[in-house]
Amino acid sequence: MMMEKFNVTSESYFILLGFSNWPHLEVVFFVIILMFYLMTLTGNTFIIILSYLDSHLHTPMYFFLSNLSFLDLCYTTSSIPQLLVNLWGPEKTISYAGCMVQLYFVLALGTTECILLVVMSYDRYVAVCKPLHYTVLMHPRLCHLLAVASWACGFTNSAVHSLFILWVPLCGHLQVNHFFCEVPALLQLSCFDTHANELTIMITTSIVVLIPLVLILTSYGAIAQAVLRMQSTTGLQKVFGTCGAHLMVVSLFYIPVMCMYLQPPTENSQDRGKFIALFYTVVTPSLNPLIYTLRNKDVRGAVKRLMGRE
Repeated sequence: MMMEKFNVTSESYFILLGFSNWPHLEVVFFVIILMFYLMTLTGNTFIIILSYLDSHLHTPMYFFLSNLSFLDLCYTTSSIPQLLVNLWGPEKTISYAGCMVQLYFVLALGTTECILLVVMSYDRYVAVCKPLHYTVLMHPRLCHLLAVASWACGFTNSAVHSLFILWVPLCGHLQVNHFFCEVPALLQLSCFDTHANELTIMITTSIVVLIPLVLILTSYGAIAQAVLRMQSTTGLQKVFGTCGAHLMVVSLFYIPVMCMYLQPPTENSQDRGKFIALFYTVVTPSLNPLIYTLRNKDVRGAVKRLMGRE
């Protein structure tokens, strides 16, 4: 039975329905998504290069920010080029192997971002609440270990979920009601009842999403207490500048993800879920560089130094 299932799915193609319910808007979607994708590529590449070239930005905060930028580049590239091709052309297909690879990387990079945002909030906690011990606590070796652990946890979690999907027998029309391959959409193609699978996914997603969110809120609770004790106006402005930017990025990522995965499915949830997923896969990665750089004196100074050097 399992061999028959594997032979069928490995040779077939999935149809990504995406936004085919609104064919008259597909060209509009294509233009808007392409603009945001180019913004994501430009903005995040800019942060990575600037953080590498300017020695003043060789700090834990910008090390983790570079990781986040690289992560966002990979995350959007794992699904958006395929979406653009499907929006532009008549065919909306993806091979079984391509779908499984996309599923793995989307899951891995999404989970990694959840954990990396926790690490970044811990960095801000140490910077604000233990400034005298910051260089000791956030030494380069620990920063590299935290970054590696974030990526390792993300890719390990994704491997478990992807293997789980590989063993689910798929049948029927093989039409995925989404613009990329994701677990809930693929489970709808199963030949068997998947309520237990969906419950398992909701529990594991809750762990991956809610535990990091609780840790982030705990860090910022401690930061808020430290801010209330501050007397220096300059110090307050710097804290609000860096911590406010991080909190905004956390909100832009976590709120859509929780709306997407932690709510029970309803009659209109599939179409709504596509637009929510579009937000955190296209819009959020393009806004992150703007949020971190627009009012950031360190970045502006680095750009001036780089331009002066040239």
